[in-house]
Amino acid sequence: MIRNGSYAVACILAAGFAFASPCAVAASLEIAPVLVDVPAPGAAGIVNLRNAGTTPLNAQVRVFRWTQTHGVDLYDATGAVVASPPLLTMPPGSTYALRVVRVSTAPIDGEESYRVVIDELPDPTHATSGVRLALRYLVPAFFEPATFGPPKLTWTYSKSGGALKLTARNDGGRRVRISALVLRDARGHVARFGGGLAGYALAHSSVTFVARGKVTGFAGGAATVDAMGDLGKLHAVARP
Repeated sequence: MIRNGSYAVACILAAGFAFASPCAVAASLEIAPVLVDVPAPGAAGIVNLRNAGTTPLNAQVRVFRWTQTHGVDLYDATGAVVASPPLLTMPPGSTYALRVVRVSTAPIDGEESYRVVIDELPDPTHATSGVRLALRYLVPAFFEPATFGPPKLTWTYSKSGGALKLTARNDGGRRVRISALVLRDARGHVARFGGGLAGYALAHSSVTFVARGKVTGFAGGAATVDAMGDLGKLHAVARP
């Protein structure tokens, strides 16, 4: 099981692992789309991969079940959804249609959330010519039932030692993607959670965001939430 709340900050996350050297080898893998959404009765989605580099590219692909518990993203190994193929080698300039397939025969009784983890493996032939980067891309994948309700968010916040946390609880049947998240209290104090993607509130789950830097104000009372969701603008009240 992977426990890492920071994975919520990006739809695609690239993490580099450096081996001491004065220069870096650039990533060459391009991915589209950045989200897989498969409505019932469909059972498969496609992620298009392209090797934009000048050397062959090796990649490993895994799928994890994505849930949220106590406001934190959790990733668990699963056999319900698989990527085909799990390992591939791509010549320079080539493209490949990676299939993400729900192999489970159990009926979908609610939106299922997964992360497709694509690791661009370092080329061992560059071991002495520069920093070897192991890049990781995390692509959200959702399998939806035939019918489901819209997102239904409620917000709460807490503050301790200058650190402010904002929790979004989603009691609806669909996830919501949250970006440009800002919280304001009645006296005009502002807490920001980054200008880009803050994360996802999965269906029937909750997620907690931590404000950037030390926050003043927010001594109690209602505060105003403003953000962008994948279905439009979000404007709501958060309670302490």
